[in-house]
Amino acid sequence: MKKIVCLILAAVMVLALAACGSTNSGKLLKKGSLIVATSPDFAPMEFTDTSKTGQDQYVGFDIMLAKYIASELGLELEIKPMSFDACLAAVQSGKVDMSLSGFSWKEDRAQNFELTDYYQASADQETEQVVIVTAENAGKFTSAADFEGLTIAVQAASLQLELAETQLPGAVIKQFTDIGTEVEALRNGNVDGVAVAKGNGDAIIANNENIAFSGFEFEVDAKYKDNVGLIMKGNTELLADVNAVLAKAKAAGLYAGWYAEAQALAGIDTAAQAAYDDEGNFIENID
Repeated sequence: MKKIVCLILAAVMVLALAACGSTNSGKLLKKGSLIVATSPDFAPMEFTDTSKTGQDQYVGFDIMLAKYIASELGLELEIKPMSFDACLAAVQSGKVDMSLSGFSWKEDRAQNFELTDYYQASADQETEQVVIVTAENAGKFTSAADFEGLTIAVQAASLQLELAETQLPGAVIKQFTDIGTEVEALRNGNVDGVAVAKGNGDAIIANNENIAFSGFEFEVDAKYKDNVGLIMKGNTELLADVNAVLAKAKAAGLYAGWYAEAQALAGIDTAAQAAYDDEGNFIENID
């Protein structure tokens, strides 16, 4: 009888250990799922493929990373598209488990969120920060003084906002909810330039022959280089789980391949930068 009881207890322990190995130990909004907020207006990091529907339409480097994290943690991935600033609010309020949306380290983010370890999407495209302009002004702006009196578009709550405000003191800084609307404003002559990460600029220019680089590059401190994910403050268990997966991806050398694939996707005819409002409602696709 004692032997049978011991065998039963041993079996229960094995099942318990197996269950622990199939899911992560972090606090999750929905059991068995990893809900990730992203603003798909930032190719090649996150954007949409209009030839697809549902969850499959969200593509880009951060989406590949999110899929990898979820898979490694034994979870079902659920992408929640929304505006960039809404992504931060969704993490803080606990509406999503985390956000991957091309985030750079920032002091206010370090204070208000658990920030993942750095991950490097590319050697330089997501680190270099530039200004794009209409093609007729290509290469004409090489210093901060050249932007005196000009209107520069930036995305609200972004690193570009901070860089433009501190390094372009003579410019008028105009905030937008999404990058696609910024580009449309540039096309229509409502702004003179748009501050973006170089990789994003490459994707925008590839789909717009009338847009080019201005010739200016922001100075970027080392702490702003590479990207981080945002997790709700205090959820250190999920943070540890995600960081372990990031370390595994880095050791396996996966980042470069993902970025190259994302760049290729950003150049296809059905690639678009999708605009969403703060409630996650689709607004429009902007090539």
